Amino acid sequence: MSAIVTGAAAPATTATRRPRGGLLRAILHNRKAMVGAGLLVLFILLAAFPHLFVPWLHGDPRAIGDLPLAHPSGKHWLGTTGLGQDVYAELIYSTRESLVIAVVAGAGATILSVLIGVSAAYLGGFADDSLSMLTDIFLVLPTFPLIIVLATYAGKGNLTVIIIVLILTGWSYGARQMRAQALSLRNRDFLESARVRGERSSYIIVVEVLPTMTSLIVANFLGAALYSVLTAAGLQFLGLGDPNSLSWGTMLYWAQNQGALVNGLPAWALSPGLAVALLGVSFALLNYAFDEISNPALRPVRRRRARSAS
Repeated sequence: MSAIVTGAAAPATTATRRPRGGLLRAILHNRKAMVGAGLLVLFILLAAFPHLFVPWLHGDPRAIGDLPLAHPSGKHWLGTTGLGQDVYAELIYSTRESLVIAVVAGAGATILSVLIGVSAAYLGGFADDSLSMLTDIFLVLPTFPLIIVLATYAGKGNLTVIIIVLILTGWSYGARQMRAQALSLRNRDFLESARVRGERSSYIIVVEVLPTMTSLIVANFLGAALYSVLTAAGLQFLGLGDPNSLSWGTMLYWAQNQGALVNGLPAWALSPGLAVALLGVSFALLNYAFDEISNPALRPVRRRRARSAS
């Protein structure tokens, strides 16, 4: 997985001493993260309330119109498709599926990364060897060709299948990072104390280990979500998604098939690509904040000096 996460094994002491609300403060004090959060909030609003941004549309945005291949105008801001559908309305209504893919597949891959990576580090021995070998196998697999094969033969056009494929191919990089971080925590005093108290392994992992890895887990989620939305758009552009669904990848597929650029309608082809890029940028910018939490060495020098002085 070509994840954007760079905050690998971080000093445990930093995480355990971090006051509550550190994630929110990291976002509020980082301009890049603030821009990323603003973009993400905009996409969430578009996905949740698309009708507010296309108030003149009544009915299905996929309904066939009477003005095919129209150029951008006051009535159709981004023109129309070969079937007369309003491109701007399709763009807004497609946000929901693309965001759902990013969130669900990103969350699924992150959960799998945490389960396998942390379990391998904490349990050690045969369990560590087996889970590490499984992680290494998935790391060296040629991911995108595998995704195409799985998406084609496991259920072409099925959104659930695409999400499952993205989860299965997107967890290994995060698992490697989780294992490295958990290994640095395994012999800490607070974990030894929990073992002495007779706590179960599941309790120690969930209650003692995972809270200290919150920033790394969130950073992995952002990377997995970015990977998912880009890969899903690529699959749909290749025609491996549901051609009747409303998503940015499907818009790219139809723009290519119906010759949007040849017919002088660049907005039809470029707008969904720009939307995918902006969603990816929002995840990447947010990741700056979580990288700084995971690794204090990444914080700007002036900020570190100001904090030291205070």
